[in-house]
Amino acid sequence: MTTHHHLSKARACRIVGLSRSVLYRPKVNWLERDKEVIDALNAIIAKRSRWGFWKCYERMRLDGLPYNHKRVHRVYCDMKLNMPRRTKKRLVTRPAQPLICPSEVNNVWAIDFMRDTLYDGRPFRTFNVIDEGNREGLRIEVGRSISSLRVTRIMSELVEFYGKPTAIRLDNGPELTAESFTAWAKEEGIELRFIQPGKPNQNAFIERFNKSFREEVLNANLFNTLSEAQEAAEIWLTDYNEYRPHESLGDVPPAMFKPRVFQPETSTFNL
Repeated sequence: MTTHHHLSKARACRIVGLSRSVLYRPKVNWLERDKEVIDALNAIIAKRSRWGFWKCYERMRLDGLPYNHKRVHRVYCDMKLNMPRRTKKRLVTRPAQPLICPSEVNNVWAIDFMRDTLYDGRPFRTFNVIDEGNREGLRIEVGRSISSLRVTRIMSELVEFYGKPTAIRLDNGPELTAESFTAWAKEEGIELRFIQPGKPNQNAFIERFNKSFREEVLNANLFNTLSEAQEAAEIWLTDYNEYRPHESLGDVPPAMFKPRVFQPETSTFNL
């Protein structure tokens, strides 16, 4: 329904705060006016879809097109050609984890991943688990891909064999923050002590373990298959736990520093 107020155009414009020239300004067909700019941009983007605005604009200038950069940018944005910016990954906030050596074994375990390549260049990963109480290496698992489900299975096997730790120290990797692993830890009543992002010193015990493993196994050997890497890791782990002296343990191996007493009838360890 149209309402007539019987006002002059000048008075109506004053009431709404509009310039009278707007009423008489001809409507601009921007699509038709910018057709040449649109065609020039489409010609460039058709072959080079990953070019950003400034590269497209400089190419247009080199081709002799005299368009102002503000006009080209307006058309570029209207065509929704803007390249998405690579934003910095937002890191979770974690409380600082004090690195206090437990007085007993099976109190705090530490876990971490490592990466290396086979002789033919194919990458593989290792999943390492140690007991901070005596620095004993509990497991080195080698695989092309170690998912959160595989991590959960490995930890379940270790808990069944060694008994349940009070806590696990770990970083914020996607496999370790996944629902399947965190739900398993909650169900088992195991505390997950996530270190702060970018603070590997808060997980220093396993970082030192990783250094020894890399220097004495990964950097010292060329592996053709995953099975070769797994076999070498298991041989080294036995030597590390039972024979290799540790300066931080008084120059004795972990098995001698704080040995575990195994009881076959209960399938658990006396600590």
